[in-house]
Amino acid sequence: MELNEHRKPRPKSPRGRRALRLGLLTTASLATLGAIAGGAQAVSISISPVPGIGVADDTAHALANPGHQNRFEDSFTISQFGPAFAVTADNRATAQSAGCTAAKPCRSVALSFEIVTMAGTNIHLNADNQSSAQNTHCPGCQSIAGAYQFVVSTPGPFTLTAAEESRLAAVHRQLDALSTSTAPIATVQQQADALAAQVNAILKAAVASAPVQPAVNGLTKLVPNVAMHRTYQQN
Repeated sequence: MELNEHRKPRPKSPRGRRALRLGLLTTASLATLGAIAGGAQAVSISISPVPGIGVADDTAHALANPGHQNRFEDSFTISQFGPAFAVTADNRATAQSAGCTAAKPCRSVALSFEIVTMAGTNIHLNADNQSSAQNTHCPGCQSIAGAYQFVVSTPGPFTLTAAEESRLAAVHRQLDALSTSTAPIATVQQQADALAAQVNAILKAAVASAPVQPAVNGLTKLVPNVAMHRTYQQN
């Protein structure tokens, strides 16, 4: 499978926290459906009117200040684009602490998980995964941002099963639970990495049974693939 990847920063707009979205690329118009069975997370199914083109744009932004000394924001999204020839996937986590004092320091944590699936043998992929953490006039403050991007590519049609979606929803709930954690920043990062490892394992198991296809030259096979990208910044 040929995936041409180019990275280019793009401006991001704030998103609602803790959103679990499922994007399906078809010829229908935008729709919103259902919820994952057994889970509390709502599922929005975004249907693109443009066949073959998929766009995923996800952001988690946390801002701590004297009025809100401890802020945690997370995003967990799934976009399933099906057969595609062009996909843009942007994921960003931004954490900022501003205006607090050494006596009463701030803490901000932003974690964004983006899962994108697509099918095809010659997909143009434009993927960007970034994190940014900064303290502004904030002595003793802590800010950490982690962006996790999972790109699943298969030569033939592929869709996550209800059981696989349920397992991912369970990981999402564990990510949400970090909002109440008082553990050190380094521990929160380790916990987020562990959740990312769970997501990676779920996706790899999901594509393990997906069919392979002969390449154009007939000498190699196009096999399903899961690529995980991780960026972290701490301040």
